[in-house]
Order: sequence, then C-alpha cells, then structure tokens
Amino acid sequence: MLTGKKKGLVGAMAVVLAGAMIVPLLAISSATATTRVSHALPAPPTATPSQSNTIYTSGTMYGPPNVFNPNEQGSYATGTEGLVYETLWLYDPIKNDYIPWLAKGGAWTTPTSYKISLRSGVTWSDGTPLTATDVAFTINLAKTDPGIYYSNLAADIASVTVNDPLTVTVNFKHVSAEDWQSFLYQDPILPQHIMGTWSNTEMNTGSNPDPVGSGPMLVDDSLSNLTQVCYYNNPTWWATAALGLSFKFTYLCDELNSSNNVELEDMLAGELTLSNNFLPGIASLISSPASTGNLGGKGGYGGFLSTFYTKAPYMLSANTTWLEPNLSKFPTSNLWFRKAVAEAINTQTIVSVDYSDLVDAANPTGLMPSQSSYLDTAAVKAYGYTYDPKLAKADLAKSGYKGQKVTIECPTGWTDWMAAEDLVAQNLKAVGINAVATFPSYTARTTDLTDGTYNFALDNNASIAADPYNYFYREFRLPILKQQTAQDNWERDANPAAWALVKKLNATPMSDKSARQTIFNQLETIELQTLPEIPLWYNGAWAQYNTTHWSNWPHSGIADDYTPVTWRGWLGNMTTVLALAALKPV
Repeated sequence: MLTGKKKGLVGAMAVVLAGAMIVPLLAISSATATTRVSHALPAPPTATPSQSNTIYTSGTMYGPPNVFNPNEQGSYATGTEGLVYETLWLYDPIKNDYIPWLAKGGAWTTPTSYKISLRSGVTWSDGTPLTATDVAFTINLAKTDPGIYYSNLAADIASVTVNDPLTVTVNFKHVSAEDWQSFLYQDPILPQHIMGTWSNTEMNTGSNPDPVGSGPMLVDDSLSNLTQVCYYNNPTWWATAALGLSFKFTYLCDELNSSNNVELEDMLAGELTLSNNFLPGIASLISSPASTGNLGGKGGYGGFLSTFYTKAPYMLSANTTWLEPNLSKFPTSNLWFRKAVAEAINTQTIVSVDYSDLVDAANPTGLMPSQSSYLDTAAVKAYGYTYDPKLAKADLAKSGYKGQKVTIECPTGWTDWMAAEDLVAQNLKAVGINAVATFPSYTARTTDLTDGTYNFALDNNASIAADPYNYFYREFRLPILKQQTAQDNWERDANPAAWALVKKLNATPMSDKSARQTIFNQLETIELQTLPEIPLWYNGAWAQYNTTHWSNWPHSGIADDYTPVTWRGWLGNMTTVLALAALKPV
C-alpha cells in the first residue's frame, strides 16, 4: 500500500501551483522512455467531463502522472493498478477474505505445486485474449529479471507450466507461503504479447505511455496533463459479462495532491468527489447536527459530505503509526529508555486532540484491528505498557540517560503528524527527556532513516494485510545494512531470533493455522519485551465523499462495505474497484 501505501498529506514540494501551464501528459518523465506503440484500443467518448459523468479524486499522487508501468511500484499514476492492470485475486481487508478476480480459483495440488484456473472471456484492452501464457510470463519474470520487484520468488520457483489456455501450474523448489500469497493479490498480470519484447530496463523503469491492460478503464491522453490523469470506461471489460459490474460514470480523473485546506475547500465546493487526503476539521463537519448525509439522519455537511463511519473514528484503519527508535545509538538503544518513552506517551491525547477522534490508539503490539484474531492477549497483559508517567520516570532512571537532546522527526507539511510529534515531545519532556520535535523535508527525513542518523522518527510503512507477517518482516528483517534503503528494519534491530521466526513463518503453510499462530505469539512477545517500535495510533484510510452527484459510497453497516481508497496498493489490490462499480448517479 502497500505502500502505499502512504499518508495522503502534502508538503510544499507537492503543492500544485495555481495557474500552472497545462502541458501534455508525457512531456516529462523520471522513468526510462518507452517507445510508443499504437494499439487498437476502444476510442474515448466524445462527452465533455462534468460532475454528472465524472468521478474526481485526489489523495495519491505527488508528482506528474506520466508513468503507467505497474512495475514502478512507487511512482506509477493513480489507477495504473486497478483501473488498467489487474491481479489474480483481490484482498478484502474488511472481511479479511480473498476474492477471485482474473483467477476463477486456485489450489495446492501437491505440497509444492499450485494450480491457477483463469476466467474465460478475459481480454486485454486491444482485444487480445488474456491467457495462461500471460500469467506464466508474469510469474517467470521473477526468474528472468533480477530487477523486478517480486524477484524474491525466483529462489522458490522451479518451473511454471501452461497446462491449457486457462490453467497454469507453478512448481516450487520450496514454498514461501507469505510471498506467494502476496503475489496472488498484489502483483498484476502483464501482457506477454506487448511486454515480452521489452528489455529488463524497460520492464522496471519504462514509462509505458500507452498501457494495454485488462481493467475497467483506459487512459485518456487528451484530458490528462501534468496535474491530473483521466481515464474513460473500457467497453470490453470482462467483469461486465462475468460479474455484472460496470461503472455508471464515463470518466475518472485523479488530481495531484494539493494542500489539506485547499482540498477541503474543493470537497465543499463540489470540485472533488472523493478525497483520500487527511482533511482537518472533517469530524466536526460530518457530525454537524443540522446535516443529513446519504444514509439519512445526521451525518454530512450540508447533506452532501460523508465518510465510512458516521461517527468516530469515521475512517477505516489503514496502517500503524509507530515511534521508530534508532537502536544503533544511545540513548534510544537502551531498553529502559525505550520503556520510559513508551510509558510517557499519552496516545489518547493524540487521538482526541490532534485527530478529533478520527483514529484509534494502537495496542502495544501495533497489530491492526482487522488482525485482532492474531493478538496474543496474554502476552499483552504480561509485557505490554500503558501511559504511566510515574513508572516512566523510574525506568528512565535505570537507563543511564543524562539529559542529552533527543530529536523526533517527521516530514514537514504532514500537519497531523507534526501536531502529534509536538504532543509526544511534550509528554517526554514531562518525565525528564530533553525531546525536540523536528520537521525536515521528506527527502531529508528519509535520508536520516536510511543512514541511521536520527534518534526517533514517526513512520507507518507496514500497511494493512491479511495477517501480521508483513508487519513483523518490516520490523525484524536482517541483515542490517550501512544504508537501509528498503524501508525495512529502519530501527536497526539486530535480533536474529526474531528474524528466524519471520522466515519460519514464511515457510509454514497457510493452512497450518496452529503453527502459524504459535510463531505470531512468539514474535509479539519478543516485540513487547524489546520494543523495537513503539506503536502509537492507527493511521486512517482517509476517505471523504461528496454525495451531491454520486451516491452509494462505502459505509459500514451496508452489505457492500468496500474500501473507498485510491492509494497504490488499495485501488489495485483491495476492493476499491468494487466500490467504484457500486456508485450510482444521484
């Protein structure tokens, strides 16, 4: 999500300048140029975009939308995954379930062989059938292209066999259960008849200006520019015949993120239909007593503003925001010091003062609410911490701390995090820690984390998933490098026992729930006893809807409570496409 799968907040570097020159979509690109090839795609409609036929979104892009290569996971334009390219399965984080998508089904036929059955009638947008050859090609890239982002599968896969046009069997040398499960819903299937001729450089960094996908929409070059990307409906989308799904709108246009306050103004003015940014003051607007939202009753500023929940926390939880200590330098390397910090922070103040109850406080493990079935409550009771300034002072006295300045970092412009950081610094000062809140640029903050030159930082790079494997992977991954460029184990926790458990978890079949739970319990105990991270709150899956022109948005309590988020890793991997297909014109 996924990263994704990241915060919908903007620093000065990402603010769209008023009156900026409108230039063609592909005028600039940080990606490798890809030769433009003309494909016979369905023609765009002649209708002019308007509020009655267009969904206007924002909250994902921080730079010009000129990359449509799904292999560039951190920089592709909103909708590259989900609207253009699609995965074999979708993951539903609300029901914690998987939905067959391009795949009709899949099963382990032997302990080391997995059979994928595809839907019939799926075509690429140029009319070419999507077959098992495309699936095999996509999987085999892990073996043939060391630069592909899922190349970790190469060590596991022995061979990929195309049994017939709709069936693929993947034979494994050994099974990494979590890695394979992630591939099935996170990594889109690619067209072999187009990308099969690409070099490895084009595959990993090409801009792919004319994407040919299997999804519900196509890029509209005439409407896209450096500040927005626009799509139009694909009239040959397979899901219309197979699942009865269709978009009732003609276009979807995603705009570059603006400042939070400007985006709130755009929502209230009806210029945005869906905002996936954090919008300050949204709680008071949603709960205004004179309002009626599209659910009826109270909820929605002026009757046209709505969120997933009609009351606190208003938003789904997206990921865990934690305080990341640098375990390679004193005093954050000292366990007693970290204990004192954890006990000194009043997370409920952050929730109520900073977020106006838009988020929930995290439990001491940081496991997401959707992962509650994996929570070891006995370990939390035995080793967890609570807000206790008196105990924090006692533990601080055992740490050897002598009043040194301790900095806390988050990127400037992330206003909600900046406010939370100020509250954390106040809590730490109250127990005798000389804490200073700092707000470097996003790039400088990332450099500090990569190089290990920080004390504390706020971070949330472990996104929602079906189980906590990815969370612990990011926490404990080894080896520790001089530069931790992968965003994993930024805290530099040298814990080989924990890392061995993470690897053991990856090698344990998903069906062996008892063995997997035992490993999760062990990891939670290690985490609580050693505090490599200090979980604070669950970052919200920010989603505000303007219901003036479009209704039937996802809401808790209705039958189809899909994810309402267009972030990378959500629009393509979760159920946001289903949410878009459920929208109805008012």
